[in-house]
Amino acid sequence: MSRIRSKDTSIEVLLRKALWHAGIRYRKNYAKLPGTPDIAITKHQIAIFCDGEFWHGKDWESKKSRIQNNRDYWVNKIDRNIDRDNEVNRRICGNGWTVMRFWGNEIHDNLNGCVEDVQDVIIQRTIDSYNTSGKDCAQYPCSYMLSYNNGTWGELEHKQCGIVNPPCLEDSFEILCINK
Repeated sequence: MSRIRSKDTSIEVLLRKALWHAGIRYRKNYAKLPGTPDIAITKHQIAIFCDGEFWHGKDWESKKSRIQNNRDYWVNKIDRNIDRDNEVNRRICGNGWTVMRFWGNEIHDNLNGCVEDVQDVIIQRTIDSYNTSGKDCAQYPCSYMLSYNNGTWGELEHKQCGIVNPPCLEDSFEILCINK
């Protein structure tokens, strides 16, 4: 077990590179949050964990019966890991962050899907932060469009009058329709 890495695992590096390539900036092994997330997108308060299937108990109820060597030790260890993961999720969410957990096989088999999931959460958190910011957009009805082309986000454009980055949005923006 001494050779099991806790940082810079292959699945973590794979996901980090894909996020960076997609233009998503992050902190790695962010110690300011409980559980030290593998990836933290601080701008949007998203904590990402890249979990190995065995160590974090994927399909644990069906797999724990197959453990034969040193059974008591491994069952207790994985159960504690699952409990700790749940506690970490609860504490991070209590701080207003979103927690995302990806299994290693999910990252290997569907890396683009994982990146899209992160992008979707970024968009949703942006919408949520704007909707709760109390800004008055009466003169700009809720119909903005944000374009995504060639791996970069375009400008926000009001669909009715064509105003780009309306002044009522200041530094945040509202997204109701995304052209991908």
